[in-house]
Amino acid sequence: MKTIDVVAAVIQNEDGLFLATQKGYGPFKGGWEFPGGKIEQNETCKQALVREIKEELDALIEVKELIDTIQVDYPDYRVSLNCYLCKLLSDKIVLREASDSKWLSKDQLDSVDWLKADSILVEKLKEL
Repeated sequence: MKTIDVVAAVIQNEDGLFLATQKGYGPFKGGWEFPGGKIEQNETCKQALVREIKEELDALIEVKELIDTIQVDYPDYRVSLNCYLCKLLSDKIVLREASDSKWLSKDQLDSVDWLKADSILVEKLKEL
């Protein structure tokens, strides 16, 4: 089974809220996720995250520690999701690919319909 390596930015603000974005395209359109994307050839996870957040949100981030790597199997492939805690360095975000975004507290994390891999991450975040 083919494995696709991806990264997710768990962006937490000064108030402890987490940024969730709603997928605006593709087969999982409408699902909620932590922003990120595929790791390109010769790119580290951290480089991929910085690039993806610049592309998706027109924002700069500081990538902090790895929270977890989550493996999820789909019918035709496996996703290996490398999840990093991040800090937003920009004053604002611009939704270039997402259809919506929300800042959620730990208690509000269950208020959106997370994509499969992100829902596993949400459970881990609640334990931190």
